[in-house]
Amino acid sequence: ARECVHIALETGYRFLDCAQFYGNEAEVGLAIEDSGVERKDLFLASKVWTNKIFEGEDAVRAQVEQTLKDLKTDYLDLYLVHWPVPGGKHVKAYKVLEDMHKEGKIKSIGLSNYAVEDYEELSKECSIQPAINQIEVNPFLYRKKTIDFFQSKGIQIQAYRALRDGKAFDHPLVASLAAKYKRSPAQILGRWCVQKNVIYIPKSVKRERMFENACVFDFELGADDIAELDALTTDENIQKFRELYEKCVIRDTPWAEAEEGKKLVKSTITYD
Repeated sequence: ARECVHIALETGYRFLDCAQFYGNEAEVGLAIEDSGVERKDLFLASKVWTNKIFEGEDAVRAQVEQTLKDLKTDYLDLYLVHWPVPGGKHVKAYKVLEDMHKEGKIKSIGLSNYAVEDYEELSKECSIQPAINQIEVNPFLYRKKTIDFFQSKGIQIQAYRALRDGKAFDHPLVASLAAKYKRSPAQILGRWCVQKNVIYIPKSVKRERMFENACVFDFELGADDIAELDALTTDENIQKFRELYEKCVIRDTPWAEAEEGKKLVKSTITYD
């Protein structure tokens, strides 16, 4: 991670998406130190994982403090609740982040992997509106109702797996559009995100790909091509997301193997 982040900073990237779960924040901190880039020029984001959310307020606060230490900074630009752990746990975690926002340690607060219903539960008790909801967004998992809902509330959607980990580069439609626009498949997927008003955060470990992934602002996909890409989301992909959601909201907690915990997982949410 240290070398990868160093290359990204050399390439010109200034937003670093970190997380407790990734287990590499100390290396990211060293890369920042190596780079010589001033803190004021960086946008540092991180996320608290399910185990700490489950453990409660003190664990969440301790994790934020650990991230600050590892990244060698006294504030974070953005901090997210990684998954909406049920039983009110994610709400309590968010309230800790609100307190740390007031202390100046977190500049903005966000969500990750929240469904509409999770936000509705949170909104009844939070005093600071989330800045973003980071979810998987790409033409193969285009959850339009969810995206429209959050955007209508003034909450930005930030995409992870925007490039689908490179697994869609050979898809016939993506490949044909890459040829049509004389762009790479990654640039087609990235540009699709941009035209959906979704914050696009590409991921790569290769310098040349980092340059390539950033070049999505000097061309535009036609409306018909956008519509074709939109149609790539299948019922099977929505079902896979549903299974992932139900697993991850209690992953790495005692509830993962307990019937009590599984019963707390929302049985009906907006999946599309």
